[in-house]
Amino acid sequence: MEVSLRATVPPQFNRIPKSKPHNNRPVVCCFGLENHNSVELNQSKNDEPERTHNDIWRLFTEAQRNIMYLNRQRVQAIEELDEMKKEQKSLLEKLEQLESQTHASIKEDPFSIISELLLRIDSMVLTGILDTREASGFRSLVINTSLNVADYFADIISKSDAEILAQLRHVSNKKKMKGFHIIHICTEMEPVASVGSLASYVTSLSHVLQRHGNLVEVILPMYATLNLESINSLWEIKAEFFSYFDGQLHRNRIWTGVVNGIAATFIQPVYYSSFFNTENIYGYPNDFERFSYFSRASLDYILKSGKKPDVIHIHNWETSIVGPLFWDIFANQGLAATRILLTCQGLKSQCLEQPDKLAMCGLDPAKLHRHDRLQDNNKPHLVNILKAGIVYSNKVIVMSSIHSKDQIVSTLSHGLEFALDTHKDKLLIAPFGYDDSPWDPSQDKFLPRGYTADDTRGKAISKAALQQQLGLPENIASVFVGYMFTEDSDVDLENIKSLVRDSSTRGVQFIFVGISKIYGMKNKLESFQEGLKDENVRFVDEYDESLLHLIFAGSDIILCSFDDPMLQMPVKAIKYGAAPVPVNFTDDRLRKFIDPGNTERTQLSEYIINTFANVSLSQAIDEIKKKPSQWNRKILEAMSKDVSWDAECYDIHVSAYMSLKK
Repeated sequence: MEVSLRATVPPQFNRIPKSKPHNNRPVVCCFGLENHNSVELNQSKNDEPERTHNDIWRLFTEAQRNIMYLNRQRVQAIEELDEMKKEQKSLLEKLEQLESQTHASIKEDPFSIISELLLRIDSMVLTGILDTREASGFRSLVINTSLNVADYFADIISKSDAEILAQLRHVSNKKKMKGFHIIHICTEMEPVASVGSLASYVTSLSHVLQRHGNLVEVILPMYATLNLESINSLWEIKAEFFSYFDGQLHRNRIWTGVVNGIAATFIQPVYYSSFFNTENIYGYPNDFERFSYFSRASLDYILKSGKKPDVIHIHNWETSIVGPLFWDIFANQGLAATRILLTCQGLKSQCLEQPDKLAMCGLDPAKLHRHDRLQDNNKPHLVNILKAGIVYSNKVIVMSSIHSKDQIVSTLSHGLEFALDTHKDKLLIAPFGYDDSPWDPSQDKFLPRGYTADDTRGKAISKAALQQQLGLPENIASVFVGYMFTEDSDVDLENIKSLVRDSSTRGVQFIFVGISKIYGMKNKLESFQEGLKDENVRFVDEYDESLLHLIFAGSDIILCSFDDPMLQMPVKAIKYGAAPVPVNFTDDRLRKFIDPGNTERTQLSEYIINTFANVSLSQAIDEIKKKPSQWNRKILEAMSKDVSWDAECYDIHVSAYMSLKK
C-alpha cells in the first residue's frame, strides 16, 4: 500500500520573526557614507534569516521528493514480488501436474516401472547402500519375474531407497521365469540420440525383448545434444566411478533415465568433457578416442555396479573395441558367464587406426596387431576396429532384409572377406522390423478410409481419391503404378520411359514423385517429365506427406529398388496392398538377389524375392488383368505377413542369445 506524505513545514519555519527595537529605542536612520554602511549592515542582518529559511525549505523539498520516489520504488517492488509469487505458484502447479502425469504414465507402463527399479538398484550400489552380490540377486529377480514386479512397485518414484529395498527382499521368494539380461553399449537410441538405422533398431528390438520377458538396458554417452524431453525421470546418481584411459584413471558422472520404458544409463566424462559436448554424434578426427573411451567406461561401469548380464550387445565399429577389452581385461573379474554379441548395420564404416592407439584404452598393441586379430587385411600397418568386434564377439549379426550370408561375405564385406569367412559359423543375417506406427493402413490419418487384409474396401476408396486429386480418369479397373525418386535412386530413366509408353497404351496410370534434393537429379526428373507427355501420367516434384500415403494406398504396383538393405519401400508396399515390383528388372545387380545359388537368406528375403522381385512390370500388369483372383490372393497374403520386429528379427536374436548361453 502506498504511504501518503503531506508537505508540512515545522512551526518554527512558518513565519519569520520581526525585528524589534533594542531597549525600546527608535531606529535612527543616518545618511552619508558612514550611515550608508550601517544601513547595508542592518539590511544584511535582516536578510540572513530569510536566506536560512529558503535553504532549509529547499533541502526539505528535495528530501520530500526523494522519500516519495523511494516510496514509489518500494510499491513497485512489492507489486513485482507479488507477481513473481503468482508466477512461481503457477510454475509449481504445472510442475506438479507434469510430475503427476509422469508418475501416472509410469504406473500404466510396467516396463517403465521395471526400468526405474533397475536404475534405483544401480544407484544403491554406487552409493554404498547395497552390495554387488545382493544387487545381482535382485536384478535376477526383476528379470525372471518380469511383469509381476510391476504389481509391487507401481509407486516406485515416491518411495525411498529403504522402502524399495524392503520390498525387493519381500518378493525375492516369488515364482521365477527364465529370461535374458541384455545390456546394449551403443551410440544411438531413438528418440534421445538418432542419426541412422541403429537408433530405431536399438529401441524397437529392446521393446520386443522386454515384451517377451527379457530385461534390457542401454548405455549411451551423455551427449550435449541429447533429446532430454524424451527421457522420463532423468537424474544424476550422486556417485562417480573411474575408468582407465590414456594411462590414467578418469572420473565419470552417471545419469539415468527411462526412455520409452527402457532403462538407460548415460556416461559423462569429467576430464574429457569435450568428447561428447559436440554438435554432431559422428564425424570428428578423434572419433576413435571418443568412442574407445566410452567403450572402456561402459565396461568399468558394468563392473563397478555389480551387473552380470547374459549378453553385452555392441554395435558397429564405434563399440567394437568392447570385444577385445572384455576378453583381455574384464572377463576374469566376475563376468566369465557374460558373452558378447556384435550387430552391424553395415560393413562399410570400419575405422582404421595406428596400432599404438590401442594402448589408450588399456589394450596391448603388440598382442592385437596380427592378421588373425585386429590387423587390417588391406593396410597391414593399421588396425581395423570393426574387425576387432568380428573377431572377439561370440556372435555377429549383420542387419539386412535382402542379402544372403554369401553375398555379404563375398561382395559386401568392404575388405573384411577374410575375417568374415574365418568367423562365418558365428555370422547371422537378420531382417529389419517394420515400424508401422506412422504407416499402418488400418489407422492411417491421411486416408479417406482405413483398411485391412480382411476388409479392403478402403483401398478402392483411396484409389478413387488419388485419381481425383491427380486429375486422372476415375476408373477402379485401371492399374495404378507409383514410383518415388529419392536421393538413393539409381535408375535407367530411358528404361522407365520405355516401360511407361508400353504400359500407358493399355490404360495403366502412373504417378512419379520426385522427393530428391540433389540438384542434378532434379534436372533429370524435369527432362524425364518432358519426355513423357501422356494423359495417364502425372508428375509431382515436391514432398507431400499426405499424397505419399495416398499413393501407397491407391496404387496396385509400387516400383522399387531392392538395393536397400532395410527393404523399407517394398515392405511398406506390401503392407498397403501394393506389389513391390523391381524398377530395374533387367539390371544385372538384381540377378544377385534372385540367384538361387545364394544361401542362408532370411525368410523375409526369400518371400519377397520369390513372390515379387522376379516379376517384371509387364508381367505384373498381365497377371492383374488376366488372373485377378490369383493376384488378389497374392496381395492379401502379403498384407497378412508379420514383418514386425516381433517376427523374424526377434526370433533370430533370441536364438543367438540362447546359443551364447549354451
